[in-house]
Amino acid sequence: MKTIISIWVFILFTAFSWSQQQITLETCYQLVSENYPLAKQKALLESKTQLELDAIDTAKLPQLGFDAQAAYLSDVTQIPLENTGVEPPNNDQYRATLSVNQLIYNGGSINASSKVKSAQLKTQQKQLEVSLYQLKQQVNQLYFSILLSNESFSLLETKQTQLESKLKEVKSGIQYGTVLPSSDKVIEAELLRIKQQFSDINNNKKVLVETLSALIGQPLDVSTKFQEPQISTSLTPTTQRPEMDLFQLKKEEIESQEQLIQKDNIPKLFGFATGGIGNPGLNMLDNSFQPFYTVGVKLNWNVFDWNANKKKRESLMINKDIVDNETEIFQLNNQIELNQYEKEISKISENILIDSEIINLRKDVLLATESQLRNGVITTSTYITELTNLYEAENMLLKRNIQLELAKANYNMTQGQ
Repeated sequence: MKTIISIWVFILFTAFSWSQQQITLETCYQLVSENYPLAKQKALLESKTQLELDAIDTAKLPQLGFDAQAAYLSDVTQIPLENTGVEPPNNDQYRATLSVNQLIYNGGSINASSKVKSAQLKTQQKQLEVSLYQLKQQVNQLYFSILLSNESFSLLETKQTQLESKLKEVKSGIQYGTVLPSSDKVIEAELLRIKQQFSDINNNKKVLVETLSALIGQPLDVSTKFQEPQISTSLTPTTQRPEMDLFQLKKEEIESQEQLIQKDNIPKLFGFATGGIGNPGLNMLDNSFQPFYTVGVKLNWNVFDWNANKKKRESLMINKDIVDNETEIFQLNNQIELNQYEKEISKISENILIDSEIINLRKDVLLATESQLRNGVITTSTYITELTNLYEAENMLLKRNIQLELAKANYNMTQGQ
């Protein structure tokens, strides 16, 4: 019978463990990059660019045009010879034409335009990636604040348990006359204050969890288990941020625009055909509706553009210099930020060692205080003061440990890991 009960307890415990939602910091990183509303723009940009590329490619297809006009001429061509039988054209004239133009050669301008659009797409998508990557710092702040709430709650529970145990001792002491009357009221008041602190921690954690849930697009609640990350840092000056790739793609986009501009002044060859009906037609001496057509080739060449092409290319070179300057500024600011985090990590680590020594001393003081309280040498208020001092020291150590992990996570994020 005991064996059967043990099996059922194990099954229920296992089921409960699996049913409890768990999440890690890395999962939050992944979810925010997938579910944040900004991520939807990636597919939209691809669709937009594809439509633009299709529109550019239509320049390779025959271009159709229809034209119709009716006009009245105040004067027409007259034949100055008599008795020729040739009548002058009518003053009212009509014409309708259908034209077809086919691009034969344009020096690769269409392909260059397509490359510009593709380069712009890569730049825009990388900009999205940069914006999503920068959300990591916000995720770090929320995630480690939740971990701090959990640890603070556990530490406060320990204090509550210790006070409840001490309350029993004090009441027993009051009963036997070894402790001053009403000493238990001081502990009970402190327990009520702890109850308020529990409420504050729970409310704060609820807000943090709801904010993180909205940010990553994943349902979370206060019962979700947030696993503590094991963060290792490599304090090296290397930077692998997506911004560096963005700057490179911006320069490649400028280079593709430069290639397109270089093709603007290349001669363009077209084939054309025009057919229609007019009164008169091509024969100006025939006053009737006549069909006609023309076929041929034509060459367009902008021989002189007042150095407009050259000025455009010079403008692009300035843009490239601007991108180089932005890269330099980013690298400088990034290095400054890394140095700040490095010093913060070092400072917090030193304070953690001091906090550990303070806690050991506070524990010794509390042990002595407990003995004095049992012997009626001190009041309960003095004991609670020392217990609170120990709690605050432990809470500070706990807070600094979380701050250390947060600083490491932000360092890695700033470094590009």
